[in-house]
Amino acid sequence: MLIRVNGRQEEAIAGMTLLEYLRNKGLDPGQAVVEYNQQVVERDQWGSIGLKENDQLEVLRFVGGG
Repeated sequence: MLIRVNGRQEEAIAGMTLLEYLRNKGLDPGQAVVEYNQQVVERDQWGSIGLKENDQLEVLRFVGGG
């Protein structure tokens, strides 16, 4: 199925949770903020949100450095 992530179309497995998708992409959930269909989602809810066709995600990652 197709979803939109940061403005780009991407493939996702039907029924995959938001948390599974992020981990599958190699993202550390502790260093990200996610907007799901224009709503910021608390990290503890990511495992209970099943992705659906045409969902829209905005994923922001925190990067440290100097």
